[in-house]
Amino acid sequence: MNRAYRLTTTAALAAALVAGAAATATAAAPAPAPTVSVTKAPAPTPALTAQPSTGTVAAWQEFRVSGKATGIKTGTRVTLQQKQGAKWVSLPASVTINKNSAYSMRVKLGIKGKNALRITGGGATSPEFTVTVR
Repeated sequence: MNRAYRLTTTAALAAALVAGAAATATAAAPAPAPTVSVTKAPAPTPALTAQPSTGTVAAWQEFRVSGKATGIKTGTRVTLQQKQGAKWVSLPASVTINKNSAYSMRVKLGIKGKNALRITGGGATSPEFTVTVR
């Protein structure tokens, strides 16, 4: 009986050791390394603002149009456009964007009445603004 008792105890201990070793091996297995994803910040959408120095001028009187650019490189050329009928026509008034992301141009208009204008360049177009020529 003593021998049977020892065999049963030894078998039970061996089974417990094998189960414990398997549990320890599973617990000791290194966790997979976390994956790191690098996302680039989206490039800012190109945008232009435009503000005339005055809302009303005499024919051929000089005024200024100035504004800011975002998402557009320094040195990019921006051009004044005038709505003539249903089409936008580029006028011979253009400047480059300076290092402060700003621009300012001198303009003279001769078409009397309300003139719809906008600035375009660098893949962006400013909101429309009007200057009345009397």
